[in-house]
Amino acid sequence: MLTFTEAMAFRHACKQFDPDKKIPDNDFEQILEFGRLSPSSFGMEQWRFVVVKTPERRKQLKAACWGQAQITDSSHVVVILAKTSAVKPNTSYVNKLFQRRNLPDEALKLYLEKYENHHKVEIDPIMSTYAWSARQCYIALANMMTGAAAMGIDSCPIEGFSKAQVEKVLSIDTSEHEVAVLVTFGYRAGEQTARYRQKLDDLVEYC
Repeated sequence: MLTFTEAMAFRHACKQFDPDKKIPDNDFEQILEFGRLSPSSFGMEQWRFVVVKTPERRKQLKAACWGQAQITDSSHVVVILAKTSAVKPNTSYVNKLFQRRNLPDEALKLYLEKYENHHKVEIDPIMSTYAWSARQCYIALANMMTGAAAMGIDSCPIEGFSKAQVEKVLSIDTSEHEVAVLVTFGYRAGEQTARYRQKLDDLVEYC
C-alpha cells in the first residue's frame, strides 16, 4: 500500500485503461469497502453501488456516457446511486439507522427532530433530497478513488453522462434512487498524464 501522500500523487483521472488487465476480486471488494466505510451526513449512508459487469450493458452505458472509452476498457464500472425517498424525514430507513445507535428514547426523539428540521431549513428550500444525497455520494467516491490509488489501481470519475439514459439502461427506480456519478477502475495504459493544480496560497484564506 502506498502512503496517503503517495496515493494522492499516483491518482489521476485515467483516460486510457488497459482492457486486458483486470482487478483481482479481493482488491475490488476492498475498493467497495472504502466506499462503504465513508462518512455521511447524519450517518445516513445515502449511497448504493451498482457494479456493471456484462459487456452488453457496458456498451449501452458507454453510449449514455458520451462514448467515453473508460466505460468499456476499464476493469470495473461502478454507478453510484443517491438515495432519495428513503432518506426523507420520518421514514423507516431513517428511523432504523438512528435506532442502531442504541440511544435513550429522549435522545433518539431529539435526533429525529433535528434531522427533520435540517431538511426543512437547509435542504428542501435550498436544494433537493437528491442533491443532498449526491453530495454524500461524492465523499464515498473520493475515498474509493484514493483507496484504489493506494493499492496501485487507477480510476476515473465520470460526470459526462446523460442521467436519464444511464437510469434507463440500468432500469433504476427513480422514485427510490437517482444516479449521482459513475467511476471506473482498472490499470492505466501508458504513462500518467500531466496534472495541473493551483498553488495552495491561491486557494486558502485565513480569517
